[in-house]
Amino acid sequence: MPDFDLSTATTRNHVYVNKTLRYPYYQTMSHQPMHINDWIEIDKDLKWYIDEKARVIREKGKHVVDSLPENDDACGELMEILVQYLPKRYPTLFERLDCEGGGIWNKVTQERLTGLEGKKGVDALLACSRLVEDDFLMARERDDGQVYFTGGLVAFPGFYLLSDKLNKSVREIHQPVPYFNEKLSLSVERTLKRFKPDEPFERTSWGIVDDSDLHWHNIATHDASVPEKLHPKDLFFRVDHQTFRKLPRTRGIIFGVHPIMKRLEDFEDSPLIPELLIKIHEHSDEVLINYKLGPKYQDKMIPYLRGLTARQIERGLINGTEDVAKFREMIKEGQEYPSSQTSLSVPTESEINLSMQ
Repeated sequence: MPDFDLSTATTRNHVYVNKTLRYPYYQTMSHQPMHINDWIEIDKDLKWYIDEKARVIREKGKHVVDSLPENDDACGELMEILVQYLPKRYPTLFERLDCEGGGIWNKVTQERLTGLEGKKGVDALLACSRLVEDDFLMARERDDGQVYFTGGLVAFPGFYLLSDKLNKSVREIHQPVPYFNEKLSLSVERTLKRFKPDEPFERTSWGIVDDSDLHWHNIATHDASVPEKLHPKDLFFRVDHQTFRKLPRTRGIIFGVHPIMKRLEDFEDSPLIPELLIKIHEHSDEVLINYKLGPKYQDKMIPYLRGLTARQIERGLINGTEDVAKFREMIKEGQEYPSSQTSLSVPTESEINLSMQ
C-alpha cells in the first residue's frame, strides 16, 4: 500500500467482515480463508501498541515472551517472514536495510533493527515485538499426534499468561472453555495439523472488558467487579483478530492475535449492533455468557445499550423491528462500514476519573 496514511488508518471492521458476532450465539470456530494482505493490520495506534508491549515485556519477562528449544528456529523464521512482508505491504512505514546481517527500519518508531540474520528464540521474538501490534502464540505437532504450545510473544492476552500455556496441548489449554473439548477439539486439531503454508486462515473472538489494559483487564481478575463509577459508555468491546499461518521451513504453527478495542458509545452509529448485543446476552446459553464474565457487566451494559437502540430508532438508522441476525444487511452496497475501533492512546473519561480517586 504505497499511499498508506498511518494518521487515519484503522483495521477492517471485523464485526462485519468476520464472523465475530452471530445470533443465535453458539460455540464454533467460525474461521475463514485469509488473504495474505490481511495477515498484519496496522492502524494509527501502532506506536502506542509497540510502546505498551515493551512495557509489558519489561515488567513480565518470561511470563509473556518465551520459547522452548524445539521452537527456537520457528521464532527465527517468523521474524524473517515479518521482515520480508512489512516493507512490501507497508512501504511508507518500513524499509529493508542493506547492512551486515540484514535489518529493517521502522519509520514510525525511528528504530533500526540490524544484525537480524541468525536470530532465533526469544531474541527473534523481541525483534518482532518492535514491529507490529500483533501477539504471536506458537505451536507444533509432536510425535504423539497432538498440537502443543511451544512459545510465543503474548503481551496482550487480556486474561491469561503465556507461561501458563507453554508445553500444554490444545486440549489441555481449552479445558475451561465451554463445549470446546466436547464439540470442537478434534476438528480444530485436524485443521491445525493439515493446513498448509499457502492456506492461511482467520477468525475473531470477542468480549466485554472494563479498561484498556490489554495485558490483563481488571474484569479478568478473580472476584474483581466492574468499578461502580465506570460509565457504561466506556466499557470496551474487545475483538481479537486471530490469524493462522504455518511456517514453510520449520512447520511451526503461528497464531497471530491483534486485540482491537471499541467503546460501547462508539456503537451508536452501527445499526442494530446494540440490540444484537442485548439479544446475545439475554437469549444465549448461560454457560457461554458466564464464561465471558457477563454477570459482572450486564446490569451496567444492557440498559445503556437499550438507550443506544432508542437513539438509533429516533435517528432513523433502524425501525426497531429488524431481525438482528441480519445486521450486516443494514450496510448498503458501496457504503463504508462504521468505524472499527477506538484509539487507546487517549484514556476514556471514566479511566481519567477513576485514576483521580
